Amino acid sequence: MNKLRVADLNVLIKYKYETMLKQAPVYACDFEKADIAISIPDSELEALQAENPHLSINDIEYIFTGAAFYESILDFDGIMLHSSGVCVDGYVYLFSADPGTGKSTHTGLWQKYLGSDKAFIINDDKPAIRLIDDKIYVYGTPWSGKTDQNLNMREELGAIVFIEQSKKNFITPISVAEAIPLIMKQTLRPRELDKANKMLDVLDKILTETPVYRLGCDMSREAVELSYNTIKRSN
Repeated sequence: MNKLRVADLNVLIKYKYETMLKQAPVYACDFEKADIAISIPDSELEALQAENPHLSINDIEYIFTGAAFYESILDFDGIMLHSSGVCVDGYVYLFSADPGTGKSTHTGLWQKYLGSDKAFIINDDKPAIRLIDDKIYVYGTPWSGKTDQNLNMREELGAIVFIEQSKKNFITPISVAEAIPLIMKQTLRPRELDKANKMLDVLDKILTETPVYRLGCDMSREAVELSYNTIKRSN
């Protein structure tokens, strides 16, 4: 078993395949008591791989250890949002969208036009969000999708933005009622009723405190300037 510190939680976790061996070491941390324990038996990994023959056993381990972690953080006032998180000036801005829409492309353009020394990716696919002491933090985790873009750090959440492709650049704030179904499409939805209720409680607190936007954009500098100037927060 390996010991990791992820999202300010002590995680005791079993893994042995390539992606986790590459991604996890930066999160290594010794501790005596675990907050979360993740151990998926080899037989279960093999059964999941048989059900998903397009995925390797390495992919299965990576995906399902991540799913186990993100379900567990519900017990610690946390959720996962399928998004690309870009950090600028002490805040993380989460850009979420259906696969192939261009969330990673857009955050990459923030790095290009704002400078990689100013804007950096905290997690390119599955950042964790936690409520701690009345603040909302975004964390990098080892589970960052098809890329290895993740940082072992946390910063406060600045805004959540849902992207759609558009020939015309626009950004507009949306209500909590509009945001909830969009977020539900992009997060892990637990099967157990108590965990589902916990997720809704956490989500309600996040949306009460966090501005949410809808962004239509192309791949231009103007799109970056529009989104950045609209949603940026100052310390």
